[in-house]
Amino acid sequence: MDRVSHATWFGALVMGRLVAGTVTIGLVLFSPVQRLATAQPAASQKPGVAIALATKPNPLRTGQNTLEVTVKGRDGKPVTDAEVTALFYMAAMPAMKMPEMRNTVALKHQKEGRYAGDGHVAMAGRWDVTVTVKRAGKEVGSKQFPVTAK
Repeated sequence: MDRVSHATWFGALVMGRLVAGTVTIGLVLFSPVQRLATAQPAASQKPGVAIALATKPNPLRTGQNTLEVTVKGRDGKPVTDAEVTALFYMAAMPAMKMPEMRNTVALKHQKEGRYAGDGHVAMAGRWDVTVTVKRAGKEVGSKQFPVTAK
């Protein structure tokens, strides 16, 4: 299996559905979520917007998880017109014959700068979650969060 078809197959496995070559996800409305612990500082952030990530459950678990991202502009006001995605990444583990894993979750605006969506975590362990915010097709900010799934 070549790398592209392997990545497509893995994406389908992780997300649970594959429709015409595109991985689809479902969204849910949910009650307030817990904030990620501040003990794990973000590894990097591009300026332009303030980005916060929360998960339900917290900490993440293997299987389905709800993500909530809050986006605020430099002026502190909620950003309500952005495209927000969260990319889950786990490095390859050659000793275990496991390829790197990636899973992108598109988040939908709920209200007041909060974006939410569901994502599937394939296995326990350390993941880097990179939240990217775009407006009018241009990236205005991103932030990386180290998280550990149980």
